[in-house]
Amino acid sequence: MDKELFDYVAQRAEVLSVSGASKQATKDAALAWKEAVAADSSDAAVEAATTKLLDFLEGRPSTIDGVIAFLEGPAKELLGEEAAAAGFEKQLQRKAAGAKYCDCEACSAATELLAKFGRIEL
Repeated sequence: MDKELFDYVAQRAEVLSVSGASKQATKDAALAWKEAVAADSSDAAVEAATTKLLDFLEGRPSTIDGVIAFLEGPAKELLGEEAAAAGFEKQLQRKAAGAKYCDCEACSAATELLAKFGRIEL
């Protein structure tokens, strides 16, 4: 893996490992990638660690429809009616513009990684 691609993965793994929007399992997977490449930076080890991270991330980013459904229901109690309504309108606009996934920092980092390696289309 060339340095530019490695840095791209490393930056997104860092976001995934610390983001408040990441679930613990996602943080753990990103930390495992970081630990694996720190322990062995050979091309084969980096490729294996990256494949493992990508395999974990597949299917995890929230879809735009999932975010909209959340904002229509549970978010009203968690965030309050006004905040949920504002978020709902924003996500409807994003969907109309062609967005397919959640735009929180964790989902963005995950979808960027998956797209970079051809596993999803943005």
